[in-house]
Amino acid sequence: MRRLQKRLGYDFLDPGLLQRALTHRSLGAKNNERLEFLGDAILGFEVADCLYRQVGDADEGQLSRMRAHLVKRETLAAVARELDLGDLLRLGEGELRSGGQTRDSILADAVEALIAAVYLDGGIDEARALVRRLLGERLADLPAETRVKDPKTRLQEYLQAHAKPLPSYEVISISGTQHQQTFCVACSTGLAADTEGEGSSRRRAEQTAAQKMLSQLEQEEQ
Repeated sequence: MRRLQKRLGYDFLDPGLLQRALTHRSLGAKNNERLEFLGDAILGFEVADCLYRQVGDADEGQLSRMRAHLVKRETLAAVARELDLGDLLRLGEGELRSGGQTRDSILADAVEALIAAVYLDGGIDEARALVRRLLGERLADLPAETRVKDPKTRLQEYLQAHAKPLPSYEVISISGTQHQQTFCVACSTGLAADTEGEGSSRRRAEQTAAQKMLSQLEQEEQ
């Protein structure tokens, strides 16, 4: 815990808050879900504020895409791995056996919970400073605009630039349990063979299918 606080750049006055932030719901009722809710709001605000001040020539849509890139699950999970957070998570036996300490969703939730824990322990300035430290290089070195845009947006813009109809998406199947569903979605443009994508939500599956379609169209154009 001391090493984690050193990595965070913050020493907790109430170690119980830090422990709660690292406790997954699979371990019991006293878990980090409420902290995650609060941390998500603080993270979103601080990233929005930083982008507003840092990228003066970006419009609302560009700022929204940049924020989404910085606060998405994959980015937060990468931050968690840089902190070696997985080894410190408190999980129930079932989650431990299934590798929950390496799962993106659990790692990302823990990062949000940590932000809220710092806020409750030291105030909003400390929490905002933590967000800036955690995302430091990512905030300073934002990806190119084409990489910030999600695949569905890029595919739509590609088709519009070529005066073609917009793509359509259709759910082919949904498998798995209610809490761990896998969606399979087909993307159709009428210009190339349909592509399929899978994901833990319909949106993720659509993004995967859109990326495959975009790659296919760009390859045929070469």
